[in-house]
Amino acid sequence: MTGSSRERWLVALDIDGTVLLEDGTLSDRVRSEIARVQELGHEVMLSTGRSVSMTLPVVDQLQITPEYLVCANGAVVVRRDPDAPLGYTRAHVETFDPSEVLTTIHGHLEQASFAVEDAEGIFRYTGSFPEGALAVARRKVEFDELLGVAATRVVVISPGHAIDDFLAVVEQMGLHRVTYNVGWTAWLDIAPDGVNKATGLERVRAALGIPASRVFTAGDGRNDIDMLEWTVAGGGVAVAMGQAPPEVIAVASEVTGTDVDDGLADVLSRHFQG
Repeated sequence: MTGSSRERWLVALDIDGTVLLEDGTLSDRVRSEIARVQELGHEVMLSTGRSVSMTLPVVDQLQITPEYLVCANGAVVVRRDPDAPLGYTRAHVETFDPSEVLTTIHGHLEQASFAVEDAEGIFRYTGSFPEGALAVARRKVEFDELLGVAATRVVVISPGHAIDDFLAVVEQMGLHRVTYNVGWTAWLDIAPDGVNKATGLERVRAALGIPASRVFTAGDGRNDIDMLEWTVAGGGVAVAMGQAPPEVIAVASEVTGTDVDDGLADVLSRHFQG
């Protein structure tokens, strides 16, 4: 057993492929286990690449009340505030000028679609994105209008590329002064340099006064690697989902079942008992 009601843990969960299935649905068993762990007195929160506006509906689905949320891969940390319009207020925001990195990528992937999220969660984008991929607050613009925006996050998709080819192209670009992760498909997520889920969670952990040894994290994507490594370094529990790529599994302290098999529910059940 990892946690009991006598010792409060910080339980930080990735959303897509961890809490939610790939199709965006939520298993009743996963929902039930997350609620149970919160009822034991642990701080259960979400740590995601999603924007704030796309994270809050998942909080509502789970019916949890986290004090903090880490969004935009660590660039945005929000704190619960009952007086705020959406129940949360921005506690910390990291931005960067995406001009150089956008120009570099555009030179290699002219047919790609680009999106820039600003500090208020508004997306400016070119090309086309899948339904639900961007926040509701979005505006289609010309490519040059993306340059110079104070960005928390840049998203690039290139559907014409197989993932291995896309990875090879990204490696060739020599991106500097940013942190980037490649998703399951030809999807590139870019954050300010040195900013990731781990940096956002460290802010939360320190604010809550929870020891690093009582941190539990779970994720399935390449953007979870820093978070899992940070957890292991602090002596906590870092869980990779069963369907995670090998490089994600390699940095975790343990592996659970896949999202389809309710792997998150299984590992929460094992580690957190009343």
